[in-house]
Amino acid sequence: MKTSTTIRQILLDIAVCTILVFATPSEESSWRFEAGVSVGNPTPLALVAGIGYKAVILHAEGLGAHNGPNDYWCGYRGSLDWSFFRNKPFSLDIGIGGGYEFAEAPNKLHQALNDANDAMYLYPYNFIETLDVSAEIWAHLYGFFTQVIYPIHYFKEHDAPEYIHWRIGYLVQF
Repeated sequence: MKTSTTIRQILLDIAVCTILVFATPSEESSWRFEAGVSVGNPTPLALVAGIGYKAVILHAEGLGAHNGPNDYWCGYRGSLDWSFFRNKPFSLDIGIGGGYEFAEAPNKLHQALNDANDAMYLYPYNFIETLDVSAEIWAHLYGFFTQVIYPIHYFKEHDAPEYIHWRIGYLVQF
């Protein structure tokens, strides 16, 4: 049992060292690429990718899940940002973006009310739908990032968060 734990630890150490070597941004190249994952509001989980040239970077993120009728979510967001301190361990990306989020979830209380009255008075599910243009700030520290999204204008809004969206995650830069 102890041997398998030691082997796992050695493999984990090799993987972390490999990621750190290849994820270290090169000072010589003007191009940079990013890939990672984030969690946040209103899309619970998203894959993130970025491509940048010098101080300008284009981020794209999105994902979705379907668990059955009236039980799914999806979210997509893109942004064009300007990076400050990009060759330092701490950097900021400030820019403009846009996104679309949609989610439906069963509402057991509404379903029970409809069943008790033998009619459909209320939708048997809750849903959120937003389509927005927003100002965004990304703060990076050694690959970890936070993203604050302030919607400037909603083109479509149903149960949208009142002020800001947020995300946290990890990006590998190469």
